[in-house]
Amino acid sequence: MYYQSLNGESTKVNFETALKKGLADDGGLYFPENIIPLESDFIKNIENYSNIEIGLKVIKQFVGTTIKETDLIEILSKTIDFDFPLIKLEKNIYTLELFHGPTLAFKDVGARFMANCLGHFNKDNSKLNTVLVATSGDTGAAVANGFYKVKGTNVIILYPKNKVSEIQERQLTTNGNNIYALRVNGSFDDCQKMVKKAFIDKEFNEKFNLTSANSINVARWLPQSLYYFFAYKVLKKKNLVLSVPSGNFGNICAGLVAKKLGLPISHFIASTNENDTIPRFFKSQVLKPKPTIQTISNAMDVSKPSNFVRIQEMYHNFKNLSKIMSSYSFNDKQTLDTVKRVYENKNYVLDPHGAVGYLGLKKFLSSSQDRIGIFLETAHPIKFSEHIEKVIERKLDVPESINKILLSEKKYIDVNDYNDFKEKMLFLKY
Repeated sequence: MYYQSLNGESTKVNFETALKKGLADDGGLYFPENIIPLESDFIKNIENYSNIEIGLKVIKQFVGTTIKETDLIEILSKTIDFDFPLIKLEKNIYTLELFHGPTLAFKDVGARFMANCLGHFNKDNSKLNTVLVATSGDTGAAVANGFYKVKGTNVIILYPKNKVSEIQERQLTTNGNNIYALRVNGSFDDCQKMVKKAFIDKEFNEKFNLTSANSINVARWLPQSLYYFFAYKVLKKKNLVLSVPSGNFGNICAGLVAKKLGLPISHFIASTNENDTIPRFFKSQVLKPKPTIQTISNAMDVSKPSNFVRIQEMYHNFKNLSKIMSSYSFNDKQTLDTVKRVYENKNYVLDPHGAVGYLGLKKFLSSSQDRIGIFLETAHPIKFSEHIEKVIERKLDVPESINKILLSEKKYIDVNDYNDFKEKMLFLKY
């Protein structure tokens, strides 16, 4: 398996190189040269396979010969050692809970897979790697947890000031050891710009031996396709529709990869908050980002979703894409009203991102009632307790892992712009 730059100007590379480089030399995202569908018998009999066996079947072609099968099984065993419950919420509507990992968010799978792969590649290497990641909330926590004390690796997390929840910020800033948090005076898009600029800053990149752990990195993005196989393993139904809360569009892009691999999902819904670049694109066929709006579903506060170019690569034109994907946006009031209504009617607590996914699914099913739908619940509601508790009028139980960080001191470095970031990177005590 080789990866090509979507800018089309860089040399094709293998999985190890794509992982370590993050972005291609021409600034483009890496994308698999080919996606080979899995055997139909595997899909037909998927309930007979363990999650590790499914993971191996799905991921093996993307890793190629860079990792031996026995080592890849070990990596997967360290990556997906928690549950992915599928909960029936109402007739023809299910939620896939993706928050049962160590940082209570869906990004644990991608971050752990990438960290274990990089640790594998570095086991006989004395050269220090610097993982650079921008986060709108949950990515940074998952990356910090996945890479904590990983040999030969330091982690730099850029997050937007006053635009993540208190618990999310504590997950970013209370780790210590090889994890460094930089608080940026700006939006997530500003953080993401800094990361991309650092990767094309040749002198800076070479000095720190950078790799990215955002979903721009193939090792962070591709493992997310496993969720969809796990859901289908439990609910083998025709006319299955998936609604994915979408910010940087890595998760839904991984779902579309799962479909390319042969998973029989009939339609995808990209459900967004008021940052509606892609819903507007589906109406006008014009990709025109606006300034980022701060919302309560902060992990989706992205106006320039990096992974949409990968989706366009898979489907080539609007006609093909619109057959398989729809996109809708919802505001904070709609989100909180939904949290309240679902709690009162179903005694189920949604987080704001899952609520947006639920709304997108309901909107699509209103005109396609013969379908069965799954929406992704991407983070534990406790991360957004200040909003959730007000509308459901009760206190949420606090997981033990969260209790621990509430007692820890936050440590971060304030950053204003790219030049300030570069200067402060030079003085970090590695």
